[in-house]
Amino acid sequence: MPTAILVRHGRSTANTQGVLAGWTPGVALDDTGRAQATALAARLAALPLTAVVCSPLQRCQETVRPLLETSTGLPLHTDERVGECHYGDWTGRKLAELADQPLWTTVQRHPSAAVFPGPGGESLRAMQARAVDAVRDWNERIEAEHGPDALYVVCSHGDIIKSLAADALGMHLDLFQRISTEPCSVTAIRYTPHRPFLLRLGDTGDLAALAPPPAPPGGNTADAVVGGSTGAP
Repeated sequence: MPTAILVRHGRSTANTQGVLAGWTPGVALDDTGRAQATALAARLAALPLTAVVCSPLQRCQETVRPLLETSTGLPLHTDERVGECHYGDWTGRKLAELADQPLWTTVQRHPSAAVFPGPGGESLRAMQARAVDAVRDWNERIEAEHGPDALYVVCSHGDIIKSLAADALGMHLDLFQRISTEPCSVTAIRYTPHRPFLLRLGDTGDLAALAPPPAPPGGNTADAVVGGSTGAP
């Protein structure tokens, strides 16, 4: 099955202000975030990408814009299922203030029990479920259209990407706060019929080695390489 290249959006104005943006409209990339998005397009240039799936939120759409501008014919698909967690009444508030809330401890230590308060507030379990469903659906679609070695980009948000990485690793959601994803970092997961392989986690460096590798001895790309991969050619 395909490799999903999960990109966290570049640094946003909410990030620099210490605000939990959630689905607040109008949250854009700051100057650093725009530079990160430009650099991302160059980092991904060597890869034979087939599609971009993107959160509808402005900061994600702005992150993939340079990639789309430099990759002729690369289709963009917007999918709300990879949009940010719905933080309910926490949306738009300072993180420093939220750290004093009783729910903060639950989010940190027992996130599978966390449900954000107020109208539209979502549980972290529901957030992970919709994101995993979205990626699985896109894997099937991308494979049907482009074959099992296809690569595609999913531009999303920190908690979404952390929850997808936890799922790929077989980790309980209660452990997902151990994972960190920096702005405009890449987390790459190659899906196979047997198991996912986590190829990158929060990577901000060179990505050329993510190009589809030659078949390993034995020819089964769903098997782990005993002794470890030989790396990029």
